[in-house]
Amino acid sequence: MRFPLIPFALGAMVVCAYAQPAIRGFSPNETAAQLAIESKLKRIPDAQRLRSYLKRLSSGPHHAGSPGARAVAEYALDLFREWGLDAQIETFEVTLPYPGDMRVEMVAPETYRAPLREPSIPEDRDTAHPDLLPAFNAYSGSGDVTAPLVYVNYGIPEDYVQLKRMGVDVRGKVVIARYGKSWRGTKPKTAQEHGAAACLIYSDPHDDGFFQGDVYPTGPFRPAAGVQRGSVLDMPLYVGDPLTPGWASEPGARRLPREQAATILRIPVAPLSHTDAARLMKHLGGPVAPEDWRGAMPFTYHAGPGPATVRVRVESDWAARPLHNVIATITGAEEKDQWVLYGNHHDAWGPGASDPSSGAAVVLETARSLAELRKSGWRPRRTIKLALWDGEEFGLIGSTEWVEKHRAPLLRQAVAYLNTDATGKGRLLAGGTATLEAFLSQVAAEYLDGKQNSDVLRLGSLGAGSDYVAFLNHAGIASLNLGFEAAASGVYHSNYDTFDWYTRFSDGDFRSGRKLTALMATLVTRLAGAPLLPFEFTRLARNLDNYTVELEAHYAPENLSLEDWKPAVRKLAAAARTFEAEYAAAVARKRGEWNREQLAPVNEAIYRSERALTLRDGLPGRPWYRHALTAPGLYTGYSAKTLPGVREAAEAGRWTEANLQARLASHAVRKLADELTAVARSLKALP
Repeated sequence: MRFPLIPFALGAMVVCAYAQPAIRGFSPNETAAQLAIESKLKRIPDAQRLRSYLKRLSSGPHHAGSPGARAVAEYALDLFREWGLDAQIETFEVTLPYPGDMRVEMVAPETYRAPLREPSIPEDRDTAHPDLLPAFNAYSGSGDVTAPLVYVNYGIPEDYVQLKRMGVDVRGKVVIARYGKSWRGTKPKTAQEHGAAACLIYSDPHDDGFFQGDVYPTGPFRPAAGVQRGSVLDMPLYVGDPLTPGWASEPGARRLPREQAATILRIPVAPLSHTDAARLMKHLGGPVAPEDWRGAMPFTYHAGPGPATVRVRVESDWAARPLHNVIATITGAEEKDQWVLYGNHHDAWGPGASDPSSGAAVVLETARSLAELRKSGWRPRRTIKLALWDGEEFGLIGSTEWVEKHRAPLLRQAVAYLNTDATGKGRLLAGGTATLEAFLSQVAAEYLDGKQNSDVLRLGSLGAGSDYVAFLNHAGIASLNLGFEAAASGVYHSNYDTFDWYTRFSDGDFRSGRKLTALMATLVTRLAGAPLLPFEFTRLARNLDNYTVELEAHYAPENLSLEDWKPAVRKLAAAARTFEAEYAAAVARKRGEWNREQLAPVNEAIYRSERALTLRDGLPGRPWYRHALTAPGLYTGYSAKTLPGVREAAEAGRWTEANLQARLASHAVRKLADELTAVARSLKALP
């Protein structure tokens, strides 16, 4: 699944009156030893090994629930164990709909049936594998609809406002939307809410096809018959198995009836190539589409309805199928009950060379690098868990079920969750929680411009694009999401995301993959080895100040009251400054070993700080999402909405609800401030 990585932005670093140690969380006396470990670690990753992993992982289709996915999991398990790591496969039984009887055909003014399969490319034998899935959208509603066609641009809420101005009614119609501008599932969700009977989603060549450049196999962009598959589960409500929201989907588990699952759509949905879309859309009449609605197909774009009349039939195989998460563990030498976690998914819609195998290969090489480091006598202070998740493409399912099963120990023991997904060879991109921004800035500086402490990196908020969601939004675990930018995404979620495409048009020499491995291994070992966890809170306070400015700019004070919010933010800012001063002072004066009985509760309080920002009853209408400060937007999905309870109520004009959510968010911020104040006192007491 593609996730919204945010380019690092450079800004002036906060200047403090006290000297910072060379590595955050390590005393001056400990820094040299840690840097020596990292220097050794960075020499281990090997580009040829990354290439071999990627070739094996993408050698055939391995969609969740398939024999191919099981084979990939067993391959990873064998590697982990070969390297001497304690590893196991943890299996869940989840609802994974596969395509059954599917049909998209025009019945008037002429007849045409879309093949719903991508033709193979002779130059790339991986595109001809017999087990490749046809094009479909997982968790589409079932149905058989025949109705006039309406073009709805990107199919986002503002497009329906424009259609109303144009006098176009979508009720009872088949709508066709182009990919882009929002999470895939937003398009049929919005169509359903406006009364449409079915939804088609196509890839316009203006967005990722020939308009952008040469198409595969000549170039990296989407061929005329290329189709973007993907889930249309309503992930902003909750992720994971739609029949087990909030509890693990294991054999024998309680399951909702499918018609009660809020995240499964009711209308049929299917994806199309632009070749198929053109055959339908060139027969549309009605108003000419606005200029910014027009793509690159060779005809005038009209909105309809009709005269094109289209039949959409979708029936799925709704069987429960196995998911196989692979978990490797390196037990900590001192704080084995504090966990640092790093994961990437292993399931794909097709060969999946870029998404997800490029990132899965990095997890494997990170694991090997840590295993090699162990041979030299290194052991982490804290326990490290490395994961390859299954079922991510269907709706972040493998990671979510694992978090729901292990939620109690995770709440007690998880220090942070680090995530990768597809990676390429462009800029280093990232999103994450602000409490890890200073830590990441220090580690990642050498991967940008070589500056170590002269600049800081701004992390974007995380939406719902990858496996961090259950960790951050449900369990309140500080998270990071990292990767190098892909040069182009023209084969995204298609059968053309192959080893040949990746090695020709993305990170073909695996230099960026090697660099990402070194970065992830360093992040993991620092978090696992820091005597004092390197969390920092002034950047979080800065973000909250920015939220205040945005709220005041968008909403009138007579409607939205910030009388609780502003003092809470000021209180957190003061507590963050006190914490920072005591943190720096404690590290600077350290000479010998800290007493474990004194240090362990301090670190536990630091890493559990993110839990203070979770809401007991969750967000309005979607209680699975618990984080007060960030969630995927109800109509953005991949993109985050900050202060979601407040903003979404305000945007809908529900001011009583918005003000209640502002008070609840204020309470969470004050709670965090109180906890930081207590931790600062504990830091001051350290010898």
